[in-house]
Amino acid sequence: MMRIAPAAKAFVFARQSFQPVQRNVAFTALRMMSAAAPSVKPTNPEFSSGPCKKRPGYNIDQLDKRILGRSHRSKLGKERLKLAIDETKRLLGVPDDYLVGIVPASDTGAYEMAMWNVLGARNVDVCHWESFGKGWFTDAISHLKLRDSVTVNEYTADYGELPDLSKTNPDHDICFTFNGTTSGVRVPDGCDFISDDRTGLTLCDATSACFAMDMPWSKLDITTYSWQKVLGGEGAHGILILSPRAVERLESFTPENRPLPKIFRLTKKGKVDAGIFKGATINTPSMIAVEDYIDALQWTDSLGGVSALIKKSQENLGVLEKFVAENDWIDFLAKDPATRSSTSVCLTLDLDADQIKKFVALLEDEQVAFDIGGYRDAPPSIRIWCGSTVEKADLEALCPWLTWAYEQVKSA
Repeated sequence: MMRIAPAAKAFVFARQSFQPVQRNVAFTALRMMSAAAPSVKPTNPEFSSGPCKKRPGYNIDQLDKRILGRSHRSKLGKERLKLAIDETKRLLGVPDDYLVGIVPASDTGAYEMAMWNVLGARNVDVCHWESFGKGWFTDAISHLKLRDSVTVNEYTADYGELPDLSKTNPDHDICFTFNGTTSGVRVPDGCDFISDDRTGLTLCDATSACFAMDMPWSKLDITTYSWQKVLGGEGAHGILILSPRAVERLESFTPENRPLPKIFRLTKKGKVDAGIFKGATINTPSMIAVEDYIDALQWTDSLGGVSALIKKSQENLGVLEKFVAENDWIDFLAKDPATRSSTSVCLTLDLDADQIKKFVALLEDEQVAFDIGGYRDAPPSIRIWCGSTVEKADLEALCPWLTWAYEQVKSA
């Protein structure tokens, strides 16, 4: 069922005194033309790129609430945490000998936990083409100060493009984002730039890729994501996935003069802290957020697994690809369709930065699209989430509104 836009409000231009009306002229012009607005609105206007829209049919009353008011260390608490871990591993097809754990501070916490524990054993190649990858590079050279002990190479590209990933060295540790959430550019399918015979580790930030893209686990030694992205979960918790090679590094390498805060510690007495990967979290998690995640995992299973989520996301992207092909005032920030993200879809408009802000505000005022402004460090753009929790019909309903908003702002 789609919502029908309310009739446009009438505007009164005459006053008895015939005094000029003191109001923003541009805003008035936009509202005067609102009668031409499309008649159908998206049923759900939530297109945020994080936290993302809840799954279709979500109802918080359906969550298992037995754990509320109970300790996460209780038998029930541990069971629910372990269920979340086990179902994650099963649904994502993570190899049996890999470890999966729930850690603090979203994807950021998970990725920095990995960096602080394993980097410094050998040279490092950092690949980045958007803001979060650039942040990992800054961490490596400015905070970990890795260049005091090893070589740190930077492979970068402008927003909308990928660096030459083939320049990475299989004997180095390689840090990269699988899908650039703020640029809409992802790595190629299969990650063939990663050697099967590598001696270094790969550290993959996959926060907007897991559950939306095929993950080539044999290429990935450390993988992180947050369930608040593709599955529409709540914030503050991260997932850390370790290969046997990553475990070996943790147990054989201790960085010199690098204090680790408690929430970053992955080992005890020289061995990986196995409890973390069985539900004994480092610190207290939000158990309602865990239940919310379990609900999303159950929804994934009910659709047929991750392949069904990937298909939904690709179909959503297809809606915007068709729209862009039909309109010359809008384009993808990603230059190459082969590496175009199907989740965090970034679009440039034939508008300047201030006009784009008005464009975004107008759609939000109309309750057509929430939170679609481009990331603050990205070029002037918009960003529309096309992950599987977004319905294709809502994107189809959104497209005429994009045209309407563009015409209003351009003519103001």
